[in-house]
Amino acid sequence: MEPNNNLSDASRISAGTIFKGEISSPGDIRIDGTFDGQVYAKGRVTAGSKAVINGNVVCQNVEFSGTMKGNFYVKDTLSLKAGCEVSGDLHIKRLQVELDAKFNGNCRMLADGEFDHLASEITGRPFTPAAPVTAAAPAAQPRPAQPQPAAPSAFRPAGARPQAK
Repeated sequence: MEPNNNLSDASRISAGTIFKGEISSPGDIRIDGTFDGQVYAKGRVTAGSKAVINGNVVCQNVEFSGTMKGNFYVKDTLSLKAGCEVSGDLHIKRLQVELDAKFNGNCRMLADGEFDHLASEITGRPFTPAAPVTAAAPAAQPRPAQPQPAAPSAFRPAGARPQAK
């Protein structure tokens, strides 16, 4: 399954909703409410400006605008948006921070392959993002047989004319 690119297709915790526990998704998750626990997504986690997360987030990418007390474990890019507040440690490959984003904690840049080991320690299961689904190419139509030029029967030097029989 391909991670969702359309936020309306993402699993969603709406504003005003309070969720306690663990959420695991093969795709994307959008959080606008309050979440206490662990978020595990093989796609993107998007947290709006009203989102409050108390716990860890383990995922492929994050766009974060809310408030968080916990740790991020991000295989690729964490984007901290203006106005967000994060208290916790970051374990990431790439970091993008806008002006007025607040971060209090440690940041550790992960080497290739390091995330998978770390994520499996945190969640107790392997982290394998869903392979992107690509449209299948149309089946190739067989070409009609093409006549092949006859191979010369004898070697001729360049510029030599064939001899008449």
